[in-house]
Amino acid sequence: MKARFLAVVMVCLALSAQEPSYTSKGELVRPDNYREWIYLSSGLGMTYREPGAAGAAPHFDNVFVTPQAYKAFLATGAWPDKTMFALEVRKSASKASINKGGSFQDELVALEVEVKDESRPGKWAYFNFGSGSDPVKPLPAAAGCFACHSANAAVENTFVQFYPTLIPIAKAKGTLKAISEK
Repeated sequence: MKARFLAVVMVCLALSAQEPSYTSKGELVRPDNYREWIYLSSGLGMTYREPGAAGAAPHFDNVFVTPQAYKAFLATGAWPDKTMFALEVRKSASKASINKGGSFQDELVALEVEVKDESRPGKWAYFNFGSGSDPVKPLPAAAGCFACHSANAAVENTFVQFYPTLIPIAKAKGTLKAISEK
């Protein structure tokens, strides 16, 4: 009986960790278990601006989404309320151990979280934790995230165009927007 109760508690804790959690000041609590979410894709050296100085090592971007949001997307092609995405930015490295070529992921540079929240104006919020773990306030509506996601996202405010396993789902469900190549 105790084992069954403990199992139920563990499942409840796991599910609650997949919903956004806020402080009394409206700050998002960093979702430390985001690496247990569904992995969507990685990018290397992706930028919204002209590439930086030659010779600078590009960053890896890893994207994760909560499991329940992923399952809902597979069924509907849309993201349910309280969906959370985690964008993990890591340094790239190329010289370590036996590696003689190519790049691998190294230390964490930043963690950014996007939350779908039907109760907010615009229905989405963006949070930048940097490399820290303290709760953070949402970025202001004037932040570039809002305009960029609104103008360039393939499904709602998300960059499904960079998640190859979800593109066919969005096409089949009719939720994929036409995206211009700039």
